[in-house]
Amino acid sequence: MRFSPLAAAVALLCVPAVAATDAPVPLSAKAQKELSGRTAGAPVSCVQLRRIGATRIVDATAVIYKQSARLWYVNQPDNGRCTLLRPNRMLVTTTSTGQLCSNDLLTIAEPSSPITYGACGLGRFVPYTK
Repeated sequence: MRFSPLAAAVALLCVPAVAATDAPVPLSAKAQKELSGRTAGAPVSCVQLRRIGATRIVDATAVIYKQSARLWYVNQPDNGRCTLLRPNRMLVTTTSTGQLCSNDLLTIAEPSSPITYGACGLGRFVPYTK
């Protein structure tokens, strides 16, 4: 049985794309610098919001949730980065459980304004201790 070049091209278009590697997207140099001197632990799926004292967007690759001076949780958005995340923007979370979990959505907004830019899915939370 022979296939025409057109049939072969159509068949290739129907095959789902597979990433060349399943390696996670690395944290940016800026995020790595911010975490220097800290040790990463095993990722967790959720953090208790009432225990988080401050949240900071580092860049498109990382959001830091500070539980204490000693313990920070770093979240890389789903797929490793979210271009909507910028240090001058604000995160809006909605949860009914008191927890923030991987796969929850963060709405990215302009501070002191009704402007929203979209949403990013959260990844797992990696604890960093000092």
